[in-house]
Amino acid sequence: MKILSVNAGSSSLKFTLFDMNDETVISSGNFERIGIDGSSYYIKYNGEKISEEIELNNHTDAVNALLEKLVALEIIKSLDEIDGIGHRVVSGGNVYSESVLVTDEVIKNIEELKEFAPLHNPAHLLGINAFREVLPNVPMVCVFDTAFHQSMDEVNYLYPVPYKWYEDYAVRKYGAHGTSHRYIADCVKNLLGRDDFKLISCHIGNGGSITAIKDMKCVDTSMGFTPLAGIMMGTRSGDIDPSIIPYIMEKEGMNASEVIDALNRKSGVLGLSEYSSDMRDLVSKCDEGDHKAIVAKDKYVRRVVDYIAQYYVLLEGVDVIVFTAGVGENNIPIRREICEKLSCLGVKIDLDLNNKRGETVKISSDDSKIDVYVIPTDEELMIARDTLKLI
Repeated sequence: MKILSVNAGSSSLKFTLFDMNDETVISSGNFERIGIDGSSYYIKYNGEKISEEIELNNHTDAVNALLEKLVALEIIKSLDEIDGIGHRVVSGGNVYSESVLVTDEVIKNIEELKEFAPLHNPAHLLGINAFREVLPNVPMVCVFDTAFHQSMDEVNYLYPVPYKWYEDYAVRKYGAHGTSHRYIADCVKNLLGRDDFKLISCHIGNGGSITAIKDMKCVDTSMGFTPLAGIMMGTRSGDIDPSIIPYIMEKEGMNASEVIDALNRKSGVLGLSEYSSDMRDLVSKCDEGDHKAIVAKDKYVRRVVDYIAQYYVLLEGVDVIVFTAGVGENNIPIRREICEKLSCLGVKIDLDLNNKRGETVKISSDDSKIDVYVIPTDEELMIARDTLKLI
């Protein structure tokens, strides 16, 4: 059984082809700069990577090129080998609490929910519609980033704003990275051999979110109405005083959209350090004694620790903390500093184990009151699993 996991962006189409008999990756790649000069692709398979420039006027061109290459490179013998296609969709709003088969109604709903993810949902639809056009008889599934968070209680997902805003405009917390957090919960279930545990999942990369999970269900999460809320990120501010927005509009002569764009693209680690949004660059700059870099790094650590501490209290104790995504899986000093600041909760890590990168490993010491793991996330596999289940 072969399943294609797809993540379509406004000018890109990422894919992973799985053999679901043993959940191995057959091939993966990305078609880039779709509709832009200089479009190209790369495909990985059998330990090799091929790439070339190719004219891609739209997503249908990219889908056709992808399928043609899969056959031409003998990754598959024919398109009949593709049994299902799973699509990542950022926002399912409060409409979808689980993955669903693609239908005309689902496509209509994703279109109507685009204002909750204006940079993402329209792009996902481009990919879905392109595959429907080229492979109309292959079943497809939508896997929503927001679905996992639909188990939150209204005390946690409602904002302290006029209730009418929720009733009329669906203003509430939706969260993001839900597919990743659900994957991490599944991994912890397998590691512990049970599903009755309290988990804090830290998906920290260029974007980041912290999620409190109890008995495999989301209790609360740091991202909010949009992915701008929560912890400080690579270029996103995370939580700030909303009064800053009209203040800066007046001072800088900016409109609301321009300020929000600055909070999304020019803030966070990049904004404070005035150097880089990449945590690897920031740590190197800190080693040189750069003051702004040190402040940005310390602020980043503090915001992550704040949410972990908040969720420790919410869950009334924690069994497991997991670090995942780019920073969580690979940045040794950031993990160490976060854990050191959690020592009052009984967290202790083994410094030698913490030196590992990009693999599943328990980094807490034997006398730690909370187990701490590093687990590489695999959202593409989660999409493939849901697709297999539904088809």
